[in-house]
Amino acid sequence: MKVREIVKAFDLTIFSGESGLDNEVTGGYSSDLLSDVMGNAEEGQIWITLQIHKNIMAVAMLKEISAIILVKGLIPEDDVKAISNEKEIPVLGTSLDAFSLAGKIYESLRPIKASR
Repeated sequence: MKVREIVKAFDLTIFSGESGLDNEVTGGYSSDLLSDVMGNAEEGQIWITLQIHKNIMAVAMLKEISAIILVKGLIPEDDVKAISNEKEIPVLGTSLDAFSLAGKIYESLRPIKASR
């Protein structure tokens, strides 16, 4: 599944990184603790968080995250958008809370995981 398919399926706002909308999504990870994401997220996952500062981009680049989704109507800081555009890692948004969004994305990705 591509990031753009998730954007469409869940009516996500695209804040930046549009050139990365064709990034492949292999799963998801939800955490607001950067060290947790660094230690446990996997390449190709979508990261669900409420963090909005530029350190999320450093972690996303390190872990080769496909996209970041900000929850609860949060908006990324301007420097996040600039890095996102440069590194082709979309930063997306939703008004949903992390629990609700994670459940929906999990259900949409489950057929992908079952076929492996």
